[in-house]
Amino acid sequence: MGYQLPPVAWLRAFEAAARHSSFAAAASELNMTAASVSHQIRSLEKRLGFGLFERLPRGVRLSDMGAAYLPAVRRAFEDLSVATTGIFGSLGERTLRIRLPISYAALVLTPLLPEFHRRYPAIDLQLCTTIWGDGLNRDALDIDIRYGDGHWTDLPVQSGQPEKISVEKSIIVCSPDYADRLGSAPTLDALCAGEIIQIMGCESLWNDLLKQEGVDAAVASATVKSDTSLVALDYAAAGAGAVLVLDAFAAPYLRSGRLVRPVEAALETRQGHYLIRRPDSQHKPEVLLFCDWLSEVLAR
Repeated sequence: MGYQLPPVAWLRAFEAAARHSSFAAAASELNMTAASVSHQIRSLEKRLGFGLFERLPRGVRLSDMGAAYLPAVRRAFEDLSVATTGIFGSLGERTLRIRLPISYAALVLTPLLPEFHRRYPAIDLQLCTTIWGDGLNRDALDIDIRYGDGHWTDLPVQSGQPEKISVEKSIIVCSPDYADRLGSAPTLDALCAGEIIQIMGCESLWNDLLKQEGVDAAVASATVKSDTSLVALDYAAAGAGAVLVLDAFAAPYLRSGRLVRPVEAALETRQGHYLIRRPDSQHKPEVLLFCDWLSEVLAR
């Protein structure tokens, strides 16, 4: 049975016009005239029996039916792009530019990247941590990975919707030697009274964990404060105290035995790491391949 599909050229014109909110901008991208784009979209609307756009004095806006149709059309093109590039390879060398927090880069992403390079050797990666992020032209970014609640006011208008890529919880870790100094069965009270390593911006999490566990205790002043989880974890591994940190960040230290969990208490967090596709990069084959690959490996 044949597929009940409109011509692909009409769908491409629709997707591009929806992304740019402009027939003229879509025409420039597709190397067509604005009149040709308008004609193809009107042909598509006639074929479907519904208006897909509201024509405005300046630009266009998706109708309710157009907004409902767009995700399926976009997903179909993304799937085709991923399949084509994955099977037949990229057209020449490509560079994918990603900005991300340094702790996520060092402790989560980079240990996974050799697999990505083996699968897609023609795609070069440029990783820029947020320490240097302000010095990078944001228009040069393809992907932005951030930690937060998914709502940021500084995102460009055409950025993709933030995609949550992790479910986070915070755990307490310390070195084996420090745990031994706390006795055979360390408690939250003892940990709070001992040497605390704080991560800047996360100081309130200790009190949140105590409240969750029903423990009435005061948290000692921090022995040291760090602006990155990476430094805090290394300091804890040196035996300097206990730190409350994201479990994904602590995982490599726990696997190696450099750190242990003195107590099993864990604090579920409402925040997480989000992936944001930047404007004009959302539909690049290398961006789609990376997002598809990252979703796959993080789901394992």
